[in-house]
Amino acid sequence: MSSVKLAASDKTITQSSDVKPKELNKCNQLKQKGLESIAPLVLSVEETPEPISTEVRGTIPTWIRGSLLRNGPGKFEFGNQHYNHWFDGMAMLHQFKIEDGKVTYRSRFLQSDAYKKNSERDRIMVSEFGTVAMPDPCKNFFMRFLSRFEMPEATDNASVSFVKYKGDCFVSTETNYMYRVDPESLETQDKVDWTKFIAVNMATAHPHTEPDGTTYNMGNSYGRKGALYNIIKVPPMKNNPEETLEGAKVLCSIVPIDKARPSYYHSFAMSENYVVFIEQPIKMDLLKIVTAKLRGKGISEGVYWDPKQDTVFHLVDKHTGQTSSVKFHTKALSVFHQINAFEEDGFLMLDMCCSDNGEAINNYLIQNLRKSGEALDQVYNTMYRAFPRRFVLPLNVTNNTPTGVNLNTRPASSATSFKTAIDKVVCQFEDLHGEDLYEYGGLEFPQINYSKFNTRPYRYFYGCGFRHLVGDSLLKIDLEGKKVKVWYQKGLFPSEPVFVPSPEAVEEDDGVILSVVVTPTEDKSTFLLVLDAKTLEELGRAEVPVNIPYGFHGTFNPTA
Repeated sequence: MSSVKLAASDKTITQSSDVKPKELNKCNQLKQKGLESIAPLVLSVEETPEPISTEVRGTIPTWIRGSLLRNGPGKFEFGNQHYNHWFDGMAMLHQFKIEDGKVTYRSRFLQSDAYKKNSERDRIMVSEFGTVAMPDPCKNFFMRFLSRFEMPEATDNASVSFVKYKGDCFVSTETNYMYRVDPESLETQDKVDWTKFIAVNMATAHPHTEPDGTTYNMGNSYGRKGALYNIIKVPPMKNNPEETLEGAKVLCSIVPIDKARPSYYHSFAMSENYVVFIEQPIKMDLLKIVTAKLRGKGISEGVYWDPKQDTVFHLVDKHTGQTSSVKFHTKALSVFHQINAFEEDGFLMLDMCCSDNGEAINNYLIQNLRKSGEALDQVYNTMYRAFPRRFVLPLNVTNNTPTGVNLNTRPASSATSFKTAIDKVVCQFEDLHGEDLYEYGGLEFPQINYSKFNTRPYRYFYGCGFRHLVGDSLLKIDLEGKKVKVWYQKGLFPSEPVFVPSPEAVEEDDGVILSVVVTPTEDKSTFLLVLDAKTLEELGRAEVPVNIPYGFHGTFNPTA
């Protein structure tokens, strides 16, 4: 039976649920009817460069000292030209500064070259993922014709996340460009180009960091012989204040299954001793991508889902740079975010949010997000949801390892791993959730107590439930019993939860969850939500009198 507790607002439900799922379609998805419009969540807004006060309701613990930094699109058009894809909007940086139980808010547009060029001409001058910049009408016909044959210029619109390298704060996207920013003022500082330091053409916006500050990332390189996947290692310290990526190196390179059609990846996993690269069947047709501008198409036209291909896990030793000859295969899955990975008793546990279909990336068109009524329901109901799953990868597979035997000997684990050939192990996942998670539309934007439990055995993770095209609830999963706790309030859409440990933390979930909550039905009704990480009960909220679009990722930057 469900136990339901009303929080400070009598509209807010925090529940530990054993509810039975509603009608699911053949894709194991929740089917929805009558979804409310979220169009206001993907509208352009003005920046708030100077800090403004917020109204706090409830109590925000005074031990929280620092800033929640958030990144995401904040401008979706220039002049009469509109972006096509959610990922295309211009980066807007947000800061919720918390001190002595009070909160101030500020925001700035990232002063990228793309933003400045677009602003100067009041038109889209730089192509983005789903939008191609059309030839400048001020040029003569011949020059406009020739411009279609130019190689597409990589955007520096770093709208995905805040990351740290060598203690400095950067904003990142999935090209070769990042920007160093001031986390206090949000002012744009240095433009950083990965290609100036190592031979890669891009890097992900989701690096992993060791306790000593050493940072790992992944990036592709493209040459005459096709594509390579590269594991990147960045040292923890600077030799002088101006340094950015000096000392970075490629730890190893992995050859794609198809060099002309490498896999798209948004992130990767890391355990204590291994980097785990997930080569998934979301493919990038390089010929279509390099000819996109000529054809008047966005880069997204070259990204496609190939369900006939396996998903392959590659293990790279972080200390030696050696790639394991053993490849772990599973069925076609799509993955955007990993939860955690850790080693125990000769196995590597790989936990991530997976979907059985990889077409979602091309469904997040702005026109889809702005639909209403049955058209909106149809978009949602044709998309697959992501669910948390665990793969158990045996680390000691040799030529003498028998075939036809489940190599996963961990008690109470239903995941399987069968050696089927030399250097090939076929894996089947186990669910990290109960039946009740279907009721909440699966889980994405996973977060853990990263500083203490990344690469280690852990018990809890947090995320957003997706009963809409964006997150509409906050979830906590307890791996002991696979139980879920839920924070939900109708009509509100919370962002990715960020865990902040309490200073005297003893248990894994001692701390708070921070999330920025927006609503499409009330003007200027954004608030920073603070939840008890143990119970998901609301402690307080800081109401911000501005509109904020639904964003992507964030981080907590503690006060020094």
